[in-house]
Amino acid sequence: MKPTESGKTINQNKTGNSFSHLFYNPRFRSVIFQLITVALLGYFFYVIINNTMTNLSDRGISTGFGFLDREAGFGISLTLIEYNETYSFGRTFFVGLLNTVLVSVLGIILATILGFAVGIARLSSNWMVNKLAAVFIEIVRNVPPLLQILFWYFAVLQALPSARQSLSIGEAIFLNIRGLYIPKPVFETGSWLIGAAAILAVILSVGVYIWARNKQRLTGIQTPVGRIVVGLCLGLPLIAYFLMGMPVSANYPELKGFNFSGGITVLPELFALWIALGIFTAAFIAEIVRSGIEAVNHGQTEAAMALGLSRSKTLKLVVIPQAMRIIVPPLTSEYLNLTKNSSLAMAIGYPDLVSVFAGTTLNQTGQAIEIIFMTMGVYLGLSLFTSWVMNIYNRKVALVER
Repeated sequence: MKPTESGKTINQNKTGNSFSHLFYNPRFRSVIFQLITVALLGYFFYVIINNTMTNLSDRGISTGFGFLDREAGFGISLTLIEYNETYSFGRTFFVGLLNTVLVSVLGIILATILGFAVGIARLSSNWMVNKLAAVFIEIVRNVPPLLQILFWYFAVLQALPSARQSLSIGEAIFLNIRGLYIPKPVFETGSWLIGAAAILAVILSVGVYIWARNKQRLTGIQTPVGRIVVGLCLGLPLIAYFLMGMPVSANYPELKGFNFSGGITVLPELFALWIALGIFTAAFIAEIVRSGIEAVNHGQTEAAMALGLSRSKTLKLVVIPQAMRIIVPPLTSEYLNLTKNSSLAMAIGYPDLVSVFAGTTLNQTGQAIEIIFMTMGVYLGLSLFTSWVMNIYNRKVALVER
């Protein structure tokens, strides 16, 4: 039996209606638009990469990461790992990376301590303390970090005396225009036990903290965890030190000619960058801490005071633990900003990743694409790692839904 013309029309109408209905489905449209966007982005990056490779080929510029095995041929003023001019460009990458991590970690520690102190001072009932904290925050926050770095380096540290007129503490610590010189520990045979004792002390301290927290949760009785932790971290290494016959000595800095030799040298570039970034970030952290504390319900404070807790204990045991749930997310952003602001080190010659690798190494090799790509990857990796650690802590202090 042959279909009629009217039947064809009906089927065609049904097909058209189903297609029209599918096109107007929001989920179907979103998938189509996403596929179109991905295709356009893919084509865009294809054109960019293809044009770049063509231009490099026309100019005779080689690509790839083979340059990392070539000899660097230049020195670096601060190295946390062994390095000299005969090492490869790949080694300069790790030297710069470690220097960036060093100033970032030191800056985060200083910014956290100073920021919490100033933030709490901002809420002080003492008029003088409150206003001084407010003035500090307003001045530091509104001066660009680069100017603060230059101020500490040129206006403060460059005003220090020469090596022969160094400021000193005894015959062990010296400060002059070339840096800070402190004794360097020398580890001899048997010193490994001191390190093992220190690791054991940290593990025991964590165990004591967990035990004390569970004890307080069950009985309400507090344990002086701080004193126990200090005793463990100092006592166990000292016991191991004397048991092994004091296997750690010190190499003191000595003035020879126009400069000091021996000991550990803290470059003025490192000190200026550390202080400037730490203080600049601390001003923002202080405001985060202040707002976090003020966000805690005042009824919590009144209840703690009614139970007889002092103002300091109320702040430590009641207010700050609750405020941390508000403080941690923006605090993470400040840590990320400090790490990225460390790239300003090039302005004063501190050998961070940007200065050593994206600066000197790039100028000597001409591998701009590879070097910039690796540098961007490092800062991305550091930011993701910092966010991951802070997210773990944020989940720890977050309220648990029952």
